[in-house]
Amino acid sequence: MAITQFSPEGRLFQVEYAIEAVRRGTTAICCRNKDSVVFAVEKKSSELQEVIGSEKIFKIDDHVGVAIAGLTADARVLVDRARVQAQVNLLNYDEKITVKDSTLNICEYLQLFTQNAGVRPFGVSLLIAGIDPDGKTSLYLTDPSGAMWGYKAFAIGSGATEARTYLEEHYKEEMNDEELTLLPLQTLKSLMGDNLNKNSCDVALILKDDRKFKLLDLQEKEELLNKI
Repeated sequence: MAITQFSPEGRLFQVEYAIEAVRRGTTAICCRNKDSVVFAVEKKSSELQEVIGSEKIFKIDDHVGVAIAGLTADARVLVDRARVQAQVNLLNYDEKITVKDSTLNICEYLQLFTQNAGVRPFGVSLLIAGIDPDGKTSLYLTDPSGAMWGYKAFAIGSGATEARTYLEEHYKEEMNDEELTLLPLQTLKSLMGDNLNKNSCDVALILKDDRKFKLLDLQEKEELLNKI
């Protein structure tokens, strides 16, 4: 069916198919407290595969990052757009873009691909999070329709249902940065069991100390995994 045509029930099937691509993607988790943000994603790769091309966590600006579930190629287009917008905001207004404004810009672009002929919706969802210039943390979810929601902790991808249940049981708004850092990995551990190791996950942090996006290396991931 055409992308711009509603069904009698008011559904856009092409958008729903794109959402299904997200459901089949690897699990991505993001949590925040009032000071910091943590991302963790599941990685599926063979022993012969190089790291390049399988990234699931991206840096948008020093203070904003994104974790994805769905089609990585689609995500790169959106991430590149968000990076340009972050620099445009800095040049035009001499201040860093807020997480909400960055998310809104992506959502407006996503929505265009649900109403124009000759295109298809992006088959990816994003967890966009960071620390705003005023020091407040934010976390937003986007989906292929262009909708967005705000969360304190959330998971997307193939293991999202189980991961959200775990987060609802264990997340506490007043948790400190160390507890926050371990929570996404503990959530992945509940899904992956013994398959969780330094090579099967990626972790990124934006902590209150320097408010800078940091993707952890293998040694840093192993040290965190030893704590759980």
